[in-house]
Amino acid sequence: MPRHILIPLIVACAMFMENMDSTIIATSLPAIAEGFHEHPLALNLALTSYLVSLAVFIPISGWVADRIGSRIVFMTAIVVFMAGSMLCSVVDTLPAFVVARFIQGIGGAMMVPVGRLVLLKSVPKSGLVVALNYLTIPALVGPVIGPALGGLITQYFNWRWIFLINIPISLLGLILAYRFIPNFREEKVPRLDLTGFALSGVGLAALILGLSTLGRHLLPGGTAFGLMILGVVGLAGYAWHARRTEFPLINMSLLRLPTLRAGVVGGGLFRMGAGATPFLLPLLFQLGFGLNPFESGLLTCATAAGAMFMKTFTVRILRRFGFRAVLTGNALLASASIMAFGFFTVATPHLVIVVVLLISGCMRSLQFTSLNAVSFADIARQDMSNATSLSSMGQRLTQSLGVAFGALALEFAGSLNHSESVQVGDFKIAFIAVGLLSTLSMLWLLRLPHDAGAEVSGHQRQRGAPREVAKKD
Repeated sequence: MPRHILIPLIVACAMFMENMDSTIIATSLPAIAEGFHEHPLALNLALTSYLVSLAVFIPISGWVADRIGSRIVFMTAIVVFMAGSMLCSVVDTLPAFVVARFIQGIGGAMMVPVGRLVLLKSVPKSGLVVALNYLTIPALVGPVIGPALGGLITQYFNWRWIFLINIPISLLGLILAYRFIPNFREEKVPRLDLTGFALSGVGLAALILGLSTLGRHLLPGGTAFGLMILGVVGLAGYAWHARRTEFPLINMSLLRLPTLRAGVVGGGLFRMGAGATPFLLPLLFQLGFGLNPFESGLLTCATAAGAMFMKTFTVRILRRFGFRAVLTGNALLASASIMAFGFFTVATPHLVIVVVLLISGCMRSLQFTSLNAVSFADIARQDMSNATSLSSMGQRLTQSLGVAFGALALEFAGSLNHSESVQVGDFKIAFIAVGLLSTLSMLWLLRLPHDAGAEVSGHQRQRGAPREVAKKD
């Protein structure tokens, strides 16, 4: 099998496991909350703790891979992820569950970014979009089967079994990684920025924990606000520190590149809105419509099915229209589809729901693939590790912020209705809020040059071909 196909498929094993795990737990949140005797909204901590762990440890993934070797780090990360999954299956309290998810996140923080780094170093830029498709198509199988599988296990067995599925997949990934993943190492690796790691880690963890506990009374209000202030101070301290150190943990200067800045900042706003939907949709279907976990999972997997379907057209769409036109126009369509979820009611036919989710999955898939590709369009090989860490950290941070924002929006809607329990009408406000948030991404995407990422998308080559033929004629 060609290298540009084989390596993406191996890395996709890790993404498959991580993506399936995320979608399975989202479907099972109400059941897990009942098992822990907690309010369902409190379970946003289970999602955000994992994402916070990713955001904290992803920045050092590139450094560790360059220092130790990509294959060694990739395999170690799979083992840590598997251990965290086993812990999730045996804990009995929400705090212990949050800790187990955090351990899972440490494995995920090294597993997927390092795998993506191997891909970026192995494939030429002209084949990047094709390689990313080979990477993401198998990985999307997880979200397709995850909701239904998680619902099936939760409904007819026990939610604890959903984490044990990761064990055989992890073992397969270890075997394939040992045989085929190259052990890339850099000859000269700068020292690790421990001060930057401490400032960014404390800042990210405190900010997200404060936002996630705000309004649910899991922590006193003063403590939650104090954590958010500590988070802002920590991140501001890192920004000050990064400008004064030779080798910062997160090289923010790379954001001077318009393509990377659009992918991280503009793409981050879109991911905040889109990242809230896997948390909100299962709650709408189970708490709002009264569906069981299996029925809820069957509906939500339509989004992932649409995402997989769109992957077959992404390359042609980007070649035809280019990154700027696709990202700006599709951001508006994808955001509108998210807001449409808020207008679902108990009387809405399931066929209509499936069609809307399918279309939304197509739009979001096109946006995510385009954002990932354009982010690395102008990155030099020696900056790939820093750029990968920066991009991956931004993705996970904004996803966790999206979950926290979605929970807060739902909480706010409930307070307006003076209701202690979650009502169907509350979700309309929540989905409109997260949809408007993702629409703000256009403010950054519109700043892209018209020929942004032309080498990656092939847009300029396609436009130039007819002119060359005309000259020959």
